[in-house]
Amino acid sequence: MLSSISNLVSGQSGINSAQLVADLVAATREPREVTIQQKQQLNSARISALASASSSLGTFSEALSTILDGRRFTGNLVSSDGGVATASFIDGQTPKGLPVTMEVKQLASEQRVISKNYTAATDAVGQGTLKLTTSSGAFNIVIGTGNDSLIGLRDAINDADAGVTANIVTDNRGTRLVVEGKEGANQSFTLVGPAKPFFGAASKLNDFNYPANSNGGMTLVAPASDSIIVVDGIELVNSSNTIDNAVEGVRLDLLSAKPGTKITISSDTPAATTRDLVSEFIDAFNTLKNGLNTATAPGIEGATAGPLAGNSAIRDMAQRLGRMSSTILSADGPYRTLADIGVRTARDGTLELDSATFDRAMAANPEAVAQMLDPIEPDANHRGLAGTLEDVKSALQDKNSPLSLAKTRFEQVNKQLAELREKLDDDIERYEANLQQTFANMDRQLAVLRQTQQYVEQQVSIWNNSDN
Repeated sequence: MLSSISNLVSGQSGINSAQLVADLVAATREPREVTIQQKQQLNSARISALASASSSLGTFSEALSTILDGRRFTGNLVSSDGGVATASFIDGQTPKGLPVTMEVKQLASEQRVISKNYTAATDAVGQGTLKLTTSSGAFNIVIGTGNDSLIGLRDAINDADAGVTANIVTDNRGTRLVVEGKEGANQSFTLVGPAKPFFGAASKLNDFNYPANSNGGMTLVAPASDSIIVVDGIELVNSSNTIDNAVEGVRLDLLSAKPGTKITISSDTPAATTRDLVSEFIDAFNTLKNGLNTATAPGIEGATAGPLAGNSAIRDMAQRLGRMSSTILSADGPYRTLADIGVRTARDGTLELDSATFDRAMAANPEAVAQMLDPIEPDANHRGLAGTLEDVKSALQDKNSPLSLAKTRFEQVNKQLAELREKLDDDIERYEANLQQTFANMDRQLAVLRQTQQYVEQQVSIWNNSDN
């Protein structure tokens, strides 16, 4: 709208009103904008540092939970012949008595019977009641007009939930019903069809009798049997191929029987020593603590202050972490805190290991040290390192904790600063419009004055000429 103000009344020099407006607007905007921008940058740095601290704590806690699984000092379980049997840990238990020598003489098996061949799964099987008896009791399998087929019989047996499973198999010879029980000699079952009437033929359902009788029946494929193993010379009989009571803390899964062949179940080299674990914890803790120290640096003696210097939320976090060495990890036992085994808190809040104290504790009772740090079955009285740090993390990340409240406060400040920037934009826009209007009015007034000046000059010239 403006390119220049009209020439001044007394001269010809022009004023670039558009540039003048731009300069005035910039001079008004810049200090306010710089102030808002500086506050936004500082607040964003605080939000970022706070999020980083919270994330680092979560990452540290999760990583610690991963390496502390109650098995770090035991090693993996190993079978000398994985084709005969494998070994695994039982939750909440510590393996004892290893290594052991074992022989698998017999696997547990489930009773399995199969019917004669039928043309198709939809073939009729006869109507009436088939009595199924298992370890769970006696069940009536009723076949009527709506389910008179191999499919109907299969579904009726499965729906009875009697502890057996019925399936249909088909090959080049035809279609057959297979009924299978559970592992163990005590899991055998019988099937009895309707009694033969005094006159007439027996019901076709007798084709599914087991044991078979003169009226018909199914063929035994495999009997129900128990597993038989010999562990260090002791014979053990179980109804399953998964055995939890042969070796304390060890689950054995039997895969094949090899009478006369002995295998060994043992543990390999532990994944870490107790010193390794303590050192890993101290290193990870110190990385987290050094990050907090940088974020909260006070900025004295010319040094740059951290974005969270003086922040109460991070101070609370640092204080909670600082108490780690004196926090009770186990409510009983000879060692209850990290300090008891030589883990100390330095002046800067990081941790350090007193090797002499640690070595004495390990020499006196290494198992007690390991159980305090990494209990096999953590509970309220035996939290261990991972559980204790999880408690700290949960407390710090609670919605009412100083950390969460500080995050909310910084986000509110960020929103307020964004609103201030929007208001500044609106104010400057109005200011610029007012300046443009003012200079436009001035330009019009100067144009009028210029015209008046020209008229006066013309009149003076006329007067001067008339005198001549």
